[in-house]
Amino acid sequence: MTAAASEIVLPGLVRRRLSAAAAELLPGGGEVFSTPLGEPALAGSDSISWRVFKNPIALFIGGVAAVILEFAEPGVRSGVWDHSSFRRDPGGRLRRTGLAAMITVYAARSRAEAMIEGVRRRHDRVEGYTPGGAAYRANDPLLLDWVQATAGFGFAQAYSAYARPLSDAALSRLYAEGAPAARLYGAVGAPTDVAGMSALFAAMRPRMEASPFVFEFLDIMATADLLPGPLRPLQGLLVRAAVEIVPAEVRDILGLDRRWDLKPWARALVRTLGGLADRIVVEDGPPALACRRLGLPANHLYRP
Repeated sequence: MTAAASEIVLPGLVRRRLSAAAAELLPGGGEVFSTPLGEPALAGSDSISWRVFKNPIALFIGGVAAVILEFAEPGVRSGVWDHSSFRRDPGGRLRRTGLAAMITVYAARSRAEAMIEGVRRRHDRVEGYTPGGAAYRANDPLLLDWVQATAGFGFAQAYSAYARPLSDAALSRLYAEGAPAARLYGAVGAPTDVAGMSALFAAMRPRMEASPFVFEFLDIMATADLLPGPLRPLQGLLVRAAVEIVPAEVRDILGLDRRWDLKPWARALVRTLGGLADRIVVEDGPPALACRRLGLPANHLYRP
């Protein structure tokens, strides 16, 4: 991965508004990321993970792509659709899922471990049958591996496509950095390099199937009030950007044909947004709070 692009310094009023918006999404005024002082996270502050997850455009796109891939597998799809609040409260579910991802990457190790253990306990109660009659359990190791893999793939590919390109070596390092958290979730077989990711996708392909829930999910993500006001008109473009990074063979299975592709001007716009987001410090966002917890400057991840 090449050196970070230089930070864009925004006017004071804009910086304060961004920080206020970030603070509203954090419990306890951000204490979850700022304490205990000096305690490291599951991934190091010099990791690729810390640089990738600081980009909100890539996180939105990558999160949508990850769910598309998850929903290709009927057990995961039924577990999410039947046991979560996603259809009733997509904004709340998205914020909780995003916060969990940020805690996993940026919070102190003890806080991340406690959060993950809580998720594991809740998932112990999630089980049922798919519409096709197959039994599923949320904590099935195979399903856990798939969920962890699709999340890693989605965030990595979104960042590489729309913020800054990542080499195969950087992608493998990113996947390996996620291994400690994956093991805590119970995903002991989650891929730790590009070759392993490709192998898991190939192994899961026979299990994949189309579902109308995929299109319902995409419609919710494109139309619900999920992004800040200035970005909301672009929400549909970001959803299409997510479809574009889903592997072609999975898109074929799900029926996500070329009509979902971005126009060239729209692809260029999303890349511009992703590039800008990679250079703007949100001073009360999880990356900056985590850096300060470790005695680093808030803009540590934005330095060349």
